Amino acid sequence: MVLPVAGFAQGASVAFGSIRQDTTQPVEVSADSLSVDQDTNSAVFSGNVVIGQGDMRLGAQRVQVVYNEDQTRIRRLEATGGVTLVSGPDAAEAARADYDIDSGLVVMSGDVLLTQGGNALTSQKMTVNLKTGSAQMQGRVRTVLQPQE
Repeated sequence: MVLPVAGFAQGASVAFGSIRQDTTQPVEVSADSLSVDQDTNSAVFSGNVVIGQGDMRLGAQRVQVVYNEDQTRIRRLEATGGVTLVSGPDAAEAARADYDIDSGLVVMSGDVLLTQGGNALTSQKMTVNLKTGSAQMQGRVRTVLQPQE
């Protein structure tokens, strides 16, 4: 991977994951507890939450799932507390992640760490487009790039 060094202070574009979003796949959730609120069309999974869809995995301590008005479809996920997003060989960690299902965007914020093989990038915010497999990092981007052997 080659990134322009001048872009690190402002932001950097990187590839993320080896998969693309597939909303036709089922979403599997495991957690220590679940609380459902019919009035707000939401559910909160708490404690060791792991969400999987296809080859993508999202882990956190708390995930709020927001459904559409007739509760037939998930609109978005709001994850907090030690958030990890794994897609293929890439993994990202942050304090928070907001996943908008319709747009395919995951916005991770708060001490973001992206690892890709031996390379690591950090920033304050990363927006992952799961439809294209690309990511944009913003907010004092720093990196360690390992030489190719």
